[in-house]
Amino acid sequence: DQYHKVNGISLRARIFANINRLSRINARFAPFSNWASGNVLGKIFLHRILGIHASRSLPPLVRRTFPHWFKSRRKNPPAGRPGAQNTKTVVLFNDTFMNYNYPQVGIAAVELLERAGFNVVLANSVCCGRPMLSKGLVDRAKINARQIVDQLYPYAVEGIPIVGCEPSCLLTFRDEYPDLLQDDKSRVLAGQSYLIDEFLHELDSKGDLSVEFDDVKRNILFHGHCHQKTLVGTRHSVAALQLPTGHVVEEVRSGCCGMAGSFGYEKEHYKVSMDIGRQQLFPAVESKDEQWEIAVMGVSCRQQIEHGTGRKARHLVEILRDALR
Repeated sequence: DQYHKVNGISLRARIFANINRLSRINARFAPFSNWASGNVLGKIFLHRILGIHASRSLPPLVRRTFPHWFKSRRKNPPAGRPGAQNTKTVVLFNDTFMNYNYPQVGIAAVELLERAGFNVVLANSVCCGRPMLSKGLVDRAKINARQIVDQLYPYAVEGIPIVGCEPSCLLTFRDEYPDLLQDDKSRVLAGQSYLIDEFLHELDSKGDLSVEFDDVKRNILFHGHCHQKTLVGTRHSVAALQLPTGHVVEEVRSGCCGMAGSFGYEKEHYKVSMDIGRQQLFPAVESKDEQWEIAVMGVSCRQQIEHGTGRKARHLVEILRDALR
């Protein structure tokens, strides 16, 4: 932020900081937008103009976004509201990647939470501001933080949980918002915000998770997200993945996957990004045969694993949804 105030903001920093807005626009033109960014000319443009390494593929965009699925699905339970007496309401924070790139994560989260007896309310907020913070656009991030806190505070103050699937997004509520805004409303929201694995595990620990899983044996290799490791830890993820009795879960003992948000896309950081992945993560994934499912929490981890090993990775909540009885 200090650097930008002296030297100005680069085009690449603006692009990554405003990924939510750009994804919303480009999703309207999918699958053409995916083809445009993925062909040779598109990669040359991204490499030379925006400094995105030509070997990288951008996350795929979908035309039928997650909010569209949520609004148009046949069975849509009545929306909760602040002050409602229904204690089984939960607010799902639908992040950028859930909305425009991987709607299957949001669909799985909704189906899982509803099977557990919750009425799911979609936040449909602005971007959490994490991409802006990562690129030093602090003032812009504060504006988004203020909008989200004002929107979700009425739920939080009533004790209604705010649940998210993307660690960097949801944990921004807990870690940065109270510092950015310095008010009681942001602290209340921080206290009511949960990662979905954390939320499910805590419910189960209290005996309040009313959902049945099958007993089909599945081998699962789990890689935790850096934000998650730092602020929450991965024990909730491992415990949540072990809720179905047939699951055999092994956690990768590694540090960062090497992607680190936009870092691994940037051409000057690509080699470092891949070297980090090759230290522990890639060999751990490659040591498992196709009978092993690769589970992640973060979209950066998903992208890096698929790019570095060719193996498909899925969000933890997708795997749990598939194990519903």
